[in-house]
Amino acid sequence: MSDAELVLRSTRVITPEGTRAATVTVSAGTITAVLPYDTEIPAGARLVDVGDDALLPGLVDTHVHVNDPGRTEWEGFWTATRAAAAGGITTLVDMPLNSLPPTTTVEHLRIKRDVARDKAHIDVGFWGGALPGNVKDLRPLHDAGVFGFKAFLSPSGVDEFPHLDQEQLARSLAEIAGFGGLLIVHAEDPHHLAAAPQHGGPRYADFLASRPRDAEDTAIAALIAHARRLDARVHVLHLSSSDALPLIRAARADGVRITAETCPHYLTLTAEEVPDGASEFKCCPPIREAANQDLLWAALADGTIDCVVTDHSPSTADLKTADFATAWGGISGLQLSLSAVWTEARRRGHTLDDVVRWMSARTAALVGLDARKGAIAPGRDADFAVLAPEETFTVDPAGLQHRNRVTAYAGRTLHGVVRSTWLRGERIVADGEFTPPKGTLLDRP
Repeated sequence: MSDAELVLRSTRVITPEGTRAATVTVSAGTITAVLPYDTEIPAGARLVDVGDDALLPGLVDTHVHVNDPGRTEWEGFWTATRAAAAGGITTLVDMPLNSLPPTTTVEHLRIKRDVARDKAHIDVGFWGGALPGNVKDLRPLHDAGVFGFKAFLSPSGVDEFPHLDQEQLARSLAEIAGFGGLLIVHAEDPHHLAAAPQHGGPRYADFLASRPRDAEDTAIAALIAHARRLDARVHVLHLSSSDALPLIRAARADGVRITAETCPHYLTLTAEEVPDGASEFKCCPPIREAANQDLLWAALADGTIDCVVTDHSPSTADLKTADFATAWGGISGLQLSLSAVWTEARRRGHTLDDVVRWMSARTAALVGLDARKGAIAPGRDADFAVLAPEETFTVDPAGLQHRNRVTAYAGRTLHGVVRSTWLRGERIVADGEFTPPKGTLLDRP
């Protein structure tokens, strides 16, 4: 470690082998060693001793809607990446909507990258989009470095990103499987949604009835059938229906290459507690009942659900009307995701090792970044979050960094205060103070 430029020390370093007291050495932005706690510090190295605060690998959030350019009044790379950094996230992958243009051609990807380049406080990668009629654009986008392709099986909520029917899904998935790509899917069946009662208005119970579990279950079953036939790699986005878990378990046991994620709001909020008219809780699929939530946690514990991501999907405050039918559906969670998940995880007997596995290691693996991200281990980027796990705070929307400070977590007391966040060995935020943007734009490895 004689060439170490930076040394971080903690009594609680979360490593792939477990939590232990350790000294972590960094050179040229890369972790060079994880050593015993009492290792002598070489002359010339800068020591940062965080005491009993936990040293985590920076989180990797693979499901973020930055909306920039085109709907930058909803969010933007500057504000989204600041919120992420404040929450211990050091890498995000941006969804191909709701920006204008959507990331559905190489030219649109170039526009997105040009906008993001000087505004990113953390590292940023990009998903491409699979739309009706853009099969010809999928291979060029893959070659240009997108991490995979997002598709909707029901209306997306924005006209410029239409959903795929089953025939179009089959064509797109066959093309993506042909070059070894990944399709990530918003899985709700449009026919089941159309058949569900659509009352509108402020009652959350009515909104929940309008997005039934069987819409998810049917769409996931169809996705599994296509993936099995084509030997394609697919990923289920923002799983909320516990009824679909047996389908995913059985498919995986049969060798289908399927993974799944869920989100902090499904793990920490319940339908029973959503006030009528409080559309800051609206998302699609919806927040479901407490009994459903228990089964999602069990599926995380047994590995059926691979990872936890935010699905950060903000809008301007005026779009969050009291009518659940017309309000924008999306929850802003970048800054609070680590604390929200940790608060409920610790209550249920899980550890920080579990949280890091769900929110860093497995998300990095999903997008092929696990050679660089997702662990405190030699050869990985020196991306860290310093967390005070036992400390609490009450969520004040005024303290949030995302552009429109609407949050379903307002007034909640959460465990886990992020003291500082580090990107490739540089502290990018500490105690609310940010450095200028230091993030880089990432291509699929």
